[in-house]
Amino acid sequence: MVADPIELGQLGGQLGLGEHEHIALVGGGGKTTLLHALGRQLGGRIILTTTTRMARDQDGGFDVVSLEDDPVAQSAQGPVLVWGQTEGSKVRGVSTDQCDRWFDRVDHVVVEADGSRQLPFKAPAPTEPIVPRSVTRMISVVGADALGRVISDQCHRPLRVAALAGCHPYERLTPAHAATVLLHPRGARQALPPGASLSVVITKVDATNRRLVEELVEELGSREAATQTTSIKASIDASH
Repeated sequence: MVADPIELGQLGGQLGLGEHEHIALVGGGGKTTLLHALGRQLGGRIILTTTTRMARDQDGGFDVVSLEDDPVAQSAQGPVLVWGQTEGSKVRGVSTDQCDRWFDRVDHVVVEADGSRQLPFKAPAPTEPIVPRSVTRMISVVGADALGRVISDQCHRPLRVAALAGCHPYERLTPAHAATVLLHPRGARQALPPGASLSVVITKVDATNRRLVEELVEELGSREAATQTTSIKASIDASH
C-alpha cells in the first residue's frame, strides 16, 4: 500500500508495471488523465483506446488513428489513440475482442473501460465495466473529492453504491463505505479477468481530504492485502 501522494509522472513506476501489460481503467474521476499519463510513461509499442465512449477533445495530444489505419503498424512510430465511429462531440470505443488481438502484437494496450459521467466515484451496473479478457492489470479510479460527501450528490449510480456499501444514498461516502464497494464482488472486481491484478488509484488528493484518503488506504490494506493502492496529488487535471 502507498499512502503518500505521488506526482502523476511517477504513476507507471509506482504501479510496478511489466514490459507487456494490458491495462483497463475503471471507476470514477480521472480515468482519461491516467490513460494519457500511462501512454507517455510506458515504453515500446502502445495503443490507447476505450471500450465505451470518449469526447472528441480528449485526445491528449496523441496521434489519433482509425481501425482501418492499422494501429499496430502506426504504434511503431509512437503511442497512438484508437477510436471508433464519431457521434457528434463523442467517439465510440472499440470491441474487447479487438483489444485482445492488439495485445498479441504490441507491448501495451491501455483501455478506458468504464464511464462515470465525470463523477468521482461509482458502482458498476451488471454489464459494466467493459473489460477485455486479456487484461493483466485493472485500475479502479477514485476521486478523493467524493469521500465524506453525500453519495447521491457525488456518485454515479448512487443507489448501487449505497446498496453495495450497506447504507442509504443520502448518507456520506465514508472511507469504509468506499472500501466496501471497491472490494465487493459486484463492485469493481465483478469484471476482473482471471489472473489479472487490481490496483486502486486515488486522484485529486489535497489537504482537505488527505485524512479521509489515508483512512481509505488503511481500510483497503486491512481488508485486502493483495490490492495495491496509489494516490495522486491534486495538482493533476483529473476533471475527466
